[in-house]
Amino acid sequence: MKQQRIPLARLMAMAFRTQIDQLHATLEERGYHDARPAFGFVLLAADRRPCTINDVAELLGVSKQAASKLVAAMVDAKLVALVSDAEDARKKRIALASRGSALLAEVEAIYRQQEARWARVVTRARLEAMRADLTAILLAEHEGALPAVKPTW
Repeated sequence: MKQQRIPLARLMAMAFRTQIDQLHATLEERGYHDARPAFGFVLLAADRRPCTINDVAELLGVSKQAASKLVAAMVDAKLVALVSDAEDARKKRIALASRGSALLAEVEAIYRQQEARWARVVTRARLEAMRADLTAILLAEHEGALPAVKPTW
């Protein structure tokens, strides 16, 4: 039986899952026992700018109640803090806490290690070409701006 060419979307999904599984195993080894996969999306959003529970619900495609529970768990884990909005004290914004910033820095370091492993397989030049090509495709598909990182569930 002839093996069919695997669609890029499927390969990218497999690569993403591999990266995330390895990431969370490494975070666990490094003491981040409470880092859940959904936290990363919120941390990245809050790193760009303070956001609201509504923003998190929209980003994750969940109810406001589910987003509130997730953010509460992140506050308990000292990854984010709820701060009063500068213009309306009744509104709360989600801002990175120092532990959240440290976790993001750890994630970036792990990603660099993962990419170094991949570069040993396909070479650094090909890995950088892949990055450039994917960036160009995403910019073309999203009117010149990279989209937010969102879950695919």
